Amino acid sequence: MTLTEEAIQQAPTSGVWGGVVGQPDAVRTLSTAARAAADLVEGRPITPGAMTHAWLFTGPPGSGRSVAARAFAAALQCVQPGADGVRGCGECRPCHTALGGTNADVRLVVPEGLSIAVAEMRALVQIAARRPTGGRWQVVIIEDADRLTEGAANALLKAVEEPPSRTVFLLCAPSDHPEDVSVTIRSRCRVLALGTPTVAAIEDVLRRRDGIPADVATWAASVCGGHVGRARRLATDPEARARREAVLRIPTGLRRPNDVFTSADELVKTAEAEAAAVSEAKDGVERDALETALGGGGTGKGVAAAARGAKSALKDLEKRQKSRATRTQRDALDLALVDLAGFYRDVLTARLGADVALNHPDRSVDIRTAAAAWTPEATLRRLEAVLACRDALGMNVKPRIAIEAMVTTLHHG
Repeated sequence: MTLTEEAIQQAPTSGVWGGVVGQPDAVRTLSTAARAAADLVEGRPITPGAMTHAWLFTGPPGSGRSVAARAFAAALQCVQPGADGVRGCGECRPCHTALGGTNADVRLVVPEGLSIAVAEMRALVQIAARRPTGGRWQVVIIEDADRLTEGAANALLKAVEEPPSRTVFLLCAPSDHPEDVSVTIRSRCRVLALGTPTVAAIEDVLRRRDGIPADVATWAASVCGGHVGRARRLATDPEARARREAVLRIPTGLRRPNDVFTSADELVKTAEAEAAAVSEAKDGVERDALETALGGGGTGKGVAAAARGAKSALKDLEKRQKSRATRTQRDALDLALVDLAGFYRDVLTARLGADVALNHPDRSVDIRTAAAAWTPEATLRRLEAVLACRDALGMNVKPRIAIEAMVTTLHHG
């Protein structure tokens, strides 16, 4: 067996692939495809089926769908393969720019609102039809492709059905809702399923890449629910830890009827505060940049006309920012609900004596106390209330109404 054949069988762990945590099978598939793509560009024969023009990355939250897609995009642009032929060195300029979001041939669509509009997708499809400026590949990454509106999905479908010769589409969608991506698009993509990274893999990357102390990395990896990004936030952000603690105090803190409204109010206000913090950090910068681009502060002929035209652009910006704030609030609430669901699942497994790892091992005392006090039926009703609240928020029910209904059930059991 040659060195290159051995490399093909081994999943790369360095270069751009070092950030893809706990996904050796996916990395092996993608690195093989990147090598085939390079052979195609350079006129060498390739293995049939190794590379395709459209991919759908699926996996649970935190599995690293978009991270894997970005790594693959960088590997496709890489011009400095390793001695074993692996693409994605992480050192050449195309790798750096692709990972940093500044590569002219890598387009990244991250929905800031609740959906991806048809106008945005049509503009993107037009750009994707161009030849790559760097001579290799034009790559389009669509995070949360399940948020495509029907019109946007139809616009994308036309491009996926008849793709330009050097364009690659990388779509990302959660595995619990991959059907939200239209079946006509899915049928034209190669599906790459990612799994939940192991606790050991997450702990290793926190220590090795982020320099987090061993005890903190071990704790964060054990309570993050397999979500690499959240593990990093919990390990480095005191406010994230405080928000989690506040949520996990709710199940055992509902002693009086008045606690229902207090807890619901705290959940909603925390989510609103988080959304406001994100908006404050971005909104002002975006508004200033747009006003400058539209001639704000200028003098001379045409300034008055430009100012009138700027009003429409600023109105559109404010609409997008409002949509982003709504999504941020919903995401913050959903994260809190996932933590609550994990707590009730832990209580249920403890009551039934199941030999499984806890979602919240650092709350084992509260879990055992609740397991001794609640019947399995009452615990299951509470868990179902949390899941029903997630569904209600997904259907745009007013957050305060959905949360209060849930917490009422959590109190009564």
